[in-house]
Amino acid sequence: MEDIEIVQVNIFGVDKPGLTTSFTEILARYDAFILDIGQANIHQSLTLGILFRSTKDKSGFIMKDLLFKASELGEQIRFTLIPVDDYNAWVARQGKNRYIITLLGRTISARQIADVSNVIFRHGLNIDAIKRLTGRMALEVDANTAKSAIEFSIRGMLSSDERHAVQADLLAVSGRGGLDFSFQKDDLFRRARRLICFDMDSTLIGTECIDELAARAGVGDQVKEITASAMRGEIDFTESFTRRVALLEGLDESVMEDIARNLPYNEGLERMMTILKRVGYKTAILSGGFTYFGKYLQQKFGFDYVYANDLEIKDGKLTGKYLGEVVDGRRKAELLRLLCQFEGIDLAQAVAVGDGANDLPMLNLAGLGIAYHAKPKVMATARQSISTIGLDGLLYFLGLKDSSIEG
Repeated sequence: MEDIEIVQVNIFGVDKPGLTTSFTEILARYDAFILDIGQANIHQSLTLGILFRSTKDKSGFIMKDLLFKASELGEQIRFTLIPVDDYNAWVARQGKNRYIITLLGRTISARQIADVSNVIFRHGLNIDAIKRLTGRMALEVDANTAKSAIEFSIRGMLSSDERHAVQADLLAVSGRGGLDFSFQKDDLFRRARRLICFDMDSTLIGTECIDELAARAGVGDQVKEITASAMRGEIDFTESFTRRVALLEGLDESVMEDIARNLPYNEGLERMMTILKRVGYKTAILSGGFTYFGKYLQQKFGFDYVYANDLEIKDGKLTGKYLGEVVDGRRKAELLRLLCQFEGIDLAQAVAVGDGANDLPMLNLAGLGIAYHAKPKVMATARQSISTIGLDGLLYFLGLKDSSIEG
């Protein structure tokens, strides 16, 4: 190893076509071995880093030719000799775990990035890469529709308690407003999500269908009070569901069609479903609401599965009863598990999205559980949340990038 020399090359300047070819061809000419390479572009500026190994009798000629080429192309270049022991120690550190922190917001400020970077630093983690997932931002943006997503790839060893501490510190940053985050281990399962299960009411749509039915039946206030209590986790879901459905007795079946045609879809639903289908995800609605409305969404947006509650109807009227087993929190988790078995995937490859207390079992069971504009109890428990932008924010938690999914 005494004849070996390791050189780090850093090239900076204006991005031009063929730059990488020009420099790597010089390395190839001298049979240099590239140990690591990375390139980043911001606006029209290039940063190219190459770590190569050669013999001492060749490395000087390589650096001379690289220097001349950089001067010819109008680029800046810097060389750093890396001791072999330092390189070996660096290689040994690659066994540390990788994590992904994704930041979401209408806009993401320098203060928010600095606060998240400080959390990473204080926990002894190292940032390997930072990339923007959303498209290039205009100087003037609509604060109501803008989206910004940034992904940090970080490395380090964390115990279970330390992971919880990082999560808590990120939650504190998020709690100051305007920022959502996801903190995930960057393992095989994170890169192989296959199934996404959604709650329906107040998640995919901006209403509770039972409240809409109750308003038409003239019992809106009574049902809303029971609904709110159930979503806060104050009363058993099945009991509350039975009591609410009983209040709908006598309502005409045609009311359901009218409500379905006028459902308020939550922001980003159409874009999210278009892209999820395009890249091959299976999607499911697991709802404590009603099958009628779930089937309507399935037909319109292409969900693969729908599991919800069936209302009993006789002579065109709701009887105030339901058919079969209630889809409550326990049943949602059970259905998630069964769908994973049917699709032949691990639970770690599943994603669950919901807003209420009855969604917590499936959020905790899935490999990635996301609280969407959720109730306080759910926000306090969920590992990831989206509160600042629409449903298509989920795409960035999956690691998808605008430049690769639009078109």
